[in-house]
Amino acid sequence: MNEGRNQIVVYGTTWCPDCKRAKQFFGDQRIEYRWVDIEQNPEAMAYVEEINDGKRIVPTIIFPDGDRLVEPSNAELAEKLDITTEAERTYYDLVIVGAGPAGLTAGMYAAREGLDTLIIEKGAPGGQAGITQVIDNFPGFDKGISGDEFAERLVNQAERFGVEILQAQTVTDIRMNGQYREVLTADNSCYAGKAVLLSTGARYQRLDVPGEKELIGTNIHFCATCDGAFYKGDEVFVIGGGNSGLEEGLFLTKFAEKVTIVARKKQLSASQILQEKVSRREDVDVLLQHTLQEFREEDGKLQAVVFNDKGTDEVVEYHPDGVFVFIGMEPNGDFLPQEIERNQQGFIVTDSTLQTTMEGVFAAGDVREGATAQAASAAGEGATVALMIRQYLQSVGEV
Repeated sequence: MNEGRNQIVVYGTTWCPDCKRAKQFFGDQRIEYRWVDIEQNPEAMAYVEEINDGKRIVPTIIFPDGDRLVEPSNAELAEKLDITTEAERTYYDLVIVGAGPAGLTAGMYAAREGLDTLIIEKGAPGGQAGITQVIDNFPGFDKGISGDEFAERLVNQAERFGVEILQAQTVTDIRMNGQYREVLTADNSCYAGKAVLLSTGARYQRLDVPGEKELIGTNIHFCATCDGAFYKGDEVFVIGGGNSGLEEGLFLTKFAEKVTIVARKKQLSASQILQEKVSRREDVDVLLQHTLQEFREEDGKLQAVVFNDKGTDEVVEYHPDGVFVFIGMEPNGDFLPQEIERNQQGFIVTDSTLQTTMEGVFAAGDVREGATAQAASAAGEGATVALMIRQYLQSVGEV
């Protein structure tokens, strides 16, 4: 087949867990690819069988240089894409977990203070800000800036001061070892530091309704920037009436023929400016007082979305091609040990110096209790925590 000569092509099926994992990896790293469902494309199925000696193995991934990977691990994908997953050393002055605005800013400030700094990031640098279509409320960018460019500039700035950034690596635990703090990763590596900063940010909450888990990555998504292009000319629903829901809904109009924003309350909670933008769009509808009940699926594909219309107390169903969910955030802290205190929602508790209940371990940005979920404040916390870490290391005689 000749399709996708200049891009990565992923051949797979909707029910294949390894296909979902590969697609998630590309999404995490913001790498563009073309998805081909071989069950819907006989020619593609024949092609997969041909290049795999008659075997129908998925995912089969073809790269622009002609190379192919069959059922690759994330490590194999990272190696092929030249993504560094192993640091140069095992010991640093400061190890930062998370490369969003807080982590990258902290790394830059720490490096300028003379601290050897390593940042470990599971996905692509930039965090939630990096996948935002346009950031128009960050000081200094009077005409706004795309999330991609914003993230790229932060990375370039941090690296200019000597910060080492490790991508596609998942942190699994934080522990004390005498005077050292150790950060353990999924590949069984251990990176030690005099101090650790947790800046892992937050992720979009799930709905936890029947059918959701089975369809995530197929017809249910949490990133319009990553997955919106798969719905060219289609109809999509956006669940969530806050700023994120309306911002992402407006972005999806670049691809979808029709976007319907659904909110549980009697009115949208988004800013007035966003509500006015939505009201001016003929290709965007709004459903209020609709509570999601379930996703109905068949053969791994979305068949219907079922709501309770609280205005009429009727059960209604719709048949969009895809659904994007933006109902709030929850912290990325599932891997943290019990020694690090968190509130009932899972956000990390810190003192006035942004230190957690594990000595020498600090937190900043959206993962921290009291954070405002704004890129500007996250960057501010990154600068502040770097100075607090410097003071801490001075107090214990480490610098």
